[in-house]
Amino acid sequence: MTTFADVTAVSAMAPFEFKADISPRWTIVGHPNGGYLLAMIGRAVTELSAHPHVLAASAHFLRSPEPGPARIEVEPLRAGRSTSQLRGRLLVDDKPCVEATFTLGTLAPNSEPAWQRGLPDPAMTDPAAAIRLPAVTPGGQPAAMMAEADVRLDPDSHQVFAGTPSGRGEIRGWLALPGGVAFDPISLLYAVDAFPPATFDIATTGWVATLELTAYVRALPAPGPLRVVSKARLVDGPWVDQACDVWDSTGRLVVQAIQLAGVRLP
Repeated sequence: MTTFADVTAVSAMAPFEFKADISPRWTIVGHPNGGYLLAMIGRAVTELSAHPHVLAASAHFLRSPEPGPARIEVEPLRAGRSTSQLRGRLLVDDKPCVEATFTLGTLAPNSEPAWQRGLPDPAMTDPAAAIRLPAVTPGGQPAAMMAEADVRLDPDSHQVFAGTPSGRGEIRGWLALPGGVAFDPISLLYAVDAFPPATFDIATTGWVATLELTAYVRALPAPGPLRVVSKARLVDGPWVDQACDVWDSTGRLVVQAIQLAGVRLP
Protein backbone atom coordinates (compact mmCIF):
# COMPACT_ATOMS: atom_id res chain seq x y z
CA MET A 1 0.00 0.00 0.00
CA THR A 2 1.20 3.50 -0.86
CA THR A 3 -0.13 6.04 1.63
CA PHE A 4 -1.31 9.56 0.86
CA ALA A 5 1.67 10.87 2.83
CA ASP A 6 3.95 8.89 0.49
CA VAL A 7 2.47 10.32 -2.72
CA THR A 8 2.51 13.91 -1.39
CA ALA A 9 6.00 13.68 0.12
CA VAL A 10 8.43 16.53 -0.49
CA SER A 11 12.14 16.88 0.24
CA ALA A 12 14.18 20.05 0.59
CA MET A 13 16.52 21.05 -2.23
CA ALA A 14 17.34 24.57 -0.99
CA PRO A 15 16.12 26.83 1.86
CA PHE A 16 12.82 27.65 0.08
CA GLU A 17 12.68 24.94 -2.56
CA PHE A 18 11.47 21.35 -2.51
CA LYS A 19 11.38 18.46 -4.93
CA ALA A 20 8.35 16.22 -5.30
CA ASP A 21 7.06 13.46 -7.55
CA ILE A 22 3.56 13.66 -9.03
CA SER A 23 2.09 10.18 -9.00
CA PRO A 24 0.36 8.88 -12.16
CA ARG A 25 -1.96 6.93 -9.83
CA TRP A 26 -3.62 10.13 -8.55
CA THR A 27 -4.93 11.23 -11.93
CA ILE A 28 -8.23 11.47 -13.79
CA VAL A 29 -7.90 10.84 -17.53
CA GLY A 30 -4.16 11.28 -17.10
CA HIS A 31 -4.41 14.66 -15.34
CA PRO A 32 -3.31 14.97 -11.68
CA ASN A 33 -6.17 15.80 -9.33
CA GLY A 34 -6.16 19.47 -8.26
CA GLY A 35 -6.73 18.77 -4.58
CA TYR A 36 -3.88 16.26 -4.61
CA LEU A 37 -1.53 18.90 -6.06
CA LEU A 38 -2.71 21.48 -3.51
CA ALA A 39 -2.03 19.02 -0.68
CA MET A 40 1.51 18.49 -2.00
CA ILE A 41 2.17 22.24 -1.98
CA GLY A 42 0.58 22.45 1.47
CA ARG A 43 3.02 19.86 2.76
CA ALA A 44 5.98 21.92 1.52
CA VAL A 45 4.55 25.14 2.97
CA THR A 46 4.00 23.50 6.36
CA GLU A 47 7.68 22.53 6.47
CA LEU A 48 8.61 26.23 6.59
CA SER A 49 5.88 27.52 8.90
CA ALA A 50 6.11 28.02 12.64
CA HIS A 51 2.44 26.95 12.79
CA PRO A 52 1.52 23.30 12.19
CA HIS A 53 -1.88 23.37 10.48
CA VAL A 54 -3.24 24.77 7.23
CA LEU A 55 -6.28 26.94 8.03
CA ALA A 56 -6.96 28.34 4.56
CA ALA A 57 -5.63 27.73 1.07
CA SER A 58 -6.44 29.39 -2.23
CA ALA A 59 -5.03 27.93 -5.45
CA HIS A 60 -5.06 28.95 -9.09
CA PHE A 61 -4.47 26.11 -11.55
CA LEU A 62 -2.45 27.50 -14.43
CA ARG A 63 -1.82 24.32 -16.42
CA SER A 64 -2.17 20.60 -15.85
CA PRO A 65 1.26 19.05 -15.22
CA GLU A 66 2.39 15.66 -16.42
CA PRO A 67 3.03 13.07 -13.70
CA GLY A 68 6.68 12.86 -12.72
CA PRO A 69 9.28 15.10 -11.08
CA ALA A 70 8.14 18.52 -9.87
CA ARG A 71 9.58 21.44 -7.96
CA ILE A 72 7.84 23.51 -5.28
CA GLU A 73 8.94 27.03 -4.39
CA VAL A 74 7.82 28.54 -1.07
CA GLU A 75 7.80 32.22 -0.17
CA PRO A 76 7.08 33.24 3.45
CA LEU A 77 4.85 36.32 3.45
CA ARG A 78 4.22 36.96 7.14
CA ALA A 79 4.93 35.22 10.44
CA GLY A 80 2.64 36.26 13.30
CA ARG A 81 1.96 34.92 16.77
CA SER A 82 -1.28 33.11 15.92
CA THR A 83 -1.05 32.73 12.11
CA SER A 84 1.47 32.74 9.30
CA GLN A 85 0.97 33.37 5.58
CA LEU A 86 3.04 31.73 2.86
CA ARG A 87 2.91 31.34 -0.91
CA GLY A 88 3.64 28.10 -2.73
CA ARG A 89 4.20 27.41 -6.42
CA LEU A 90 4.41 24.02 -8.13
CA LEU A 91 6.50 23.87 -11.30
CA VAL A 92 7.24 21.16 -13.85
CA ASP A 93 10.08 21.74 -16.33
CA ASP A 94 10.31 25.26 -14.85
CA LYS A 95 6.75 26.03 -15.96
CA PRO A 96 4.41 27.16 -13.15
CA CYS A 97 1.40 24.84 -12.88
CA VAL A 98 -0.26 25.74 -9.56
CA GLU A 99 0.05 28.98 -7.58
CA ALA A 100 -1.37 29.00 -4.03
CA THR A 101 -1.42 31.09 -0.88
CA PHE A 102 -1.86 29.62 2.59
CA THR A 103 -2.73 30.74 6.10
CA LEU A 104 -1.42 28.45 8.83
CA GLY A 105 -2.23 28.33 12.51
CA THR A 106 -2.97 25.81 15.24
CA LEU A 107 -6.19 23.79 15.43
CA ALA A 108 -7.12 22.73 18.95
CA PRO A 109 -7.95 19.03 19.37
CA ASN A 110 -11.39 18.14 20.69
CA SER A 111 -12.67 21.69 20.26
CA GLU A 112 -16.37 22.42 19.76
CA PRO A 113 -17.95 25.07 17.51
CA ALA A 114 -19.52 28.05 19.26
CA TRP A 115 -22.31 28.28 16.63
CA GLN A 116 -23.11 26.20 13.55
CA ARG A 117 -26.73 26.83 12.58
CA GLY A 118 -25.63 28.26 9.23
CA LEU A 119 -24.27 24.91 8.02
CA PRO A 120 -26.02 22.71 5.46
CA ASP A 121 -27.45 19.36 6.54
CA PRO A 122 -24.89 16.57 6.00
CA ALA A 123 -27.69 13.97 5.81
CA MET A 124 -25.44 11.36 7.40
CA THR A 125 -26.00 7.87 5.99
CA ASP A 126 -24.47 4.44 6.50
CA PRO A 127 -21.08 4.29 4.72
CA ALA A 128 -21.59 0.56 4.22
CA ALA A 129 -24.62 1.27 2.00
CA ALA A 130 -22.64 3.57 -0.31
CA ILE A 131 -21.36 2.28 -3.66
CA ARG A 132 -17.65 2.49 -4.45
CA LEU A 133 -16.75 4.16 -7.73
CA PRO A 134 -14.76 2.22 -10.31
CA ALA A 135 -11.51 3.51 -11.78
CA VAL A 136 -13.24 4.78 -14.93
CA THR A 137 -15.30 7.87 -15.70
CA PRO A 138 -18.95 7.62 -16.85
CA GLY A 139 -17.56 7.95 -20.39
CA GLY A 140 -15.25 4.97 -19.91
CA GLN A 141 -11.99 6.92 -19.58
CA PRO A 142 -9.36 5.95 -16.98
CA ALA A 143 -9.76 7.42 -13.49
CA ALA A 144 -6.72 5.94 -11.77
CA MET A 145 -7.26 7.96 -8.59
CA MET A 146 -10.44 6.03 -7.84
CA ALA A 147 -8.37 2.86 -7.44
CA GLU A 148 -6.34 4.59 -4.71
CA ALA A 149 -8.83 6.57 -2.62
CA ASP A 150 -12.05 4.91 -1.50
CA VAL A 151 -14.77 7.12 -3.00
CA ARG A 152 -18.30 5.86 -2.33
CA LEU A 153 -21.53 7.54 -3.37
CA ASP A 154 -24.94 7.30 -1.74
CA PRO A 155 -27.20 5.11 -3.92
CA ASP A 156 -29.26 8.09 -5.15
CA SER A 157 -26.09 9.99 -6.10
CA HIS A 158 -24.65 6.92 -7.81
CA GLN A 159 -27.45 7.13 -10.35
CA VAL A 160 -25.40 9.73 -12.24
CA PHE A 161 -23.13 6.87 -13.33
CA ALA A 162 -26.17 5.11 -14.77
CA GLY A 163 -26.91 8.16 -16.91
CA THR A 164 -29.87 9.33 -14.84
CA PRO A 165 -28.93 12.62 -13.13
CA SER A 166 -31.53 14.09 -10.77
CA GLY A 167 -31.05 17.69 -11.90
CA ARG A 168 -30.31 18.84 -8.32
CA GLY A 169 -26.61 19.27 -9.07
CA GLU A 170 -25.60 17.54 -5.84
CA ILE A 171 -23.45 14.50 -5.09
CA ARG A 172 -23.21 12.93 -1.62
CA GLY A 173 -21.09 10.11 -0.32
CA TRP A 174 -18.11 8.99 1.75
CA LEU A 175 -14.35 9.22 1.35
CA ALA A 176 -11.47 7.25 2.85
CA LEU A 177 -7.73 7.32 2.23
CA PRO A 178 -5.76 4.22 1.16
CA GLY A 179 -5.59 1.76 4.02
CA GLY A 180 -8.10 3.76 6.05
CA VAL A 181 -5.34 6.14 7.21
CA ALA A 182 -6.75 9.03 9.26
CA PHE A 183 -7.17 12.41 7.58
CA ASP A 184 -5.19 15.46 8.67
CA PRO A 185 -5.26 19.14 7.55
CA ILE A 186 -3.06 18.34 4.52
CA SER A 187 -5.17 15.46 3.21
CA LEU A 188 -8.32 17.52 3.82
CA LEU A 189 -7.12 19.79 1.00
CA TYR A 190 -7.47 16.77 -1.28
CA ALA A 191 -10.83 15.77 0.21
CA VAL A 192 -12.62 18.89 -1.06
CA ASP A 193 -11.71 17.97 -4.67
CA ALA A 194 -11.96 14.18 -4.45
CA PHE A 195 -15.51 13.64 -5.71
CA PRO A 196 -16.84 13.57 -9.26
CA PRO A 197 -18.04 16.98 -10.47
CA ALA A 198 -21.46 17.93 -9.07
CA THR A 199 -22.43 18.86 -12.63
CA PHE A 200 -22.69 15.11 -13.33
CA ASP A 201 -26.01 15.35 -11.47
CA ILE A 202 -27.17 17.99 -13.98
CA ALA A 203 -26.13 16.35 -17.25
CA THR A 204 -23.56 13.86 -18.46
CA THR A 205 -20.43 15.84 -19.29
CA GLY A 206 -16.70 15.38 -19.46
CA TRP A 207 -14.61 15.87 -16.32
CA VAL A 208 -14.66 19.45 -15.06
CA ALA A 209 -11.38 21.40 -14.99
CA THR A 210 -10.80 23.44 -11.82
CA LEU A 211 -9.60 27.01 -12.36
CA GLU A 212 -9.52 28.23 -8.75
CA LEU A 213 -10.17 26.51 -5.43
CA THR A 214 -10.38 27.98 -1.93
CA ALA A 215 -10.54 25.71 1.12
CA TYR A 216 -11.03 26.40 4.83
CA VAL A 217 -9.89 23.75 7.30
CA ARG A 218 -12.14 24.09 10.36
CA ALA A 219 -11.17 21.25 12.69
CA LEU A 220 -8.93 18.24 13.19
CA PRO A 221 -10.95 15.25 11.93
CA ALA A 222 -11.77 12.20 14.02
CA PRO A 223 -10.57 8.85 12.63
CA GLY A 224 -12.82 7.23 10.06
CA PRO A 225 -14.29 8.06 6.65
CA LEU A 226 -15.42 11.56 5.75
CA ARG A 227 -18.95 12.56 4.76
CA VAL A 228 -18.75 14.66 1.57
CA VAL A 229 -21.49 16.79 0.01
CA SER A 230 -20.61 18.54 -3.24
CA LYS A 231 -23.09 20.92 -4.86
CA ALA A 232 -23.11 22.97 -8.06
CA ARG A 233 -24.58 26.42 -7.40
CA LEU A 234 -24.63 28.19 -10.75
CA VAL A 235 -23.76 27.25 -14.32
CA ASP A 236 -23.46 30.41 -16.39
CA GLY A 237 -21.79 30.20 -19.77
CA PRO A 238 -18.80 27.84 -19.64
CA TRP A 239 -18.26 28.27 -15.88
CA VAL A 240 -19.66 26.57 -12.81
CA ASP A 241 -19.05 27.25 -9.13
CA GLN A 242 -19.21 24.26 -6.81
CA ALA A 243 -19.36 24.19 -3.00
CA CYS A 244 -18.06 21.23 -1.01
CA ASP A 245 -18.69 20.57 2.69
CA VAL A 246 -16.97 17.74 4.52
CA TRP A 247 -17.79 16.22 7.92
CA ASP A 248 -15.84 13.66 9.91
CA SER A 249 -17.28 10.41 11.24
CA THR A 250 -18.66 12.18 14.35
CA GLY A 251 -20.62 14.73 12.27
CA ARG A 252 -18.19 17.61 12.88
CA LEU A 253 -17.61 19.89 9.87
CA VAL A 254 -13.86 19.72 9.23
CA VAL A 255 -13.32 21.44 5.86
CA GLN A 256 -15.33 23.45 3.37
CA ALA A 257 -14.43 24.76 -0.08
CA ILE A 258 -15.65 26.52 -3.16
CA GLN A 259 -14.20 26.30 -6.62
CA LEU A 260 -14.67 27.84 -10.06
CA ALA A 261 -14.39 25.38 -12.91
CA GLY A 262 -14.91 25.13 -16.63
CA VAL A 263 -17.80 22.96 -17.85
CA ARG A 264 -19.49 22.17 -21.15
CA LEU A 265 -23.07 21.09 -20.73
CA PRO A 266 -24.69 19.35 -23.72
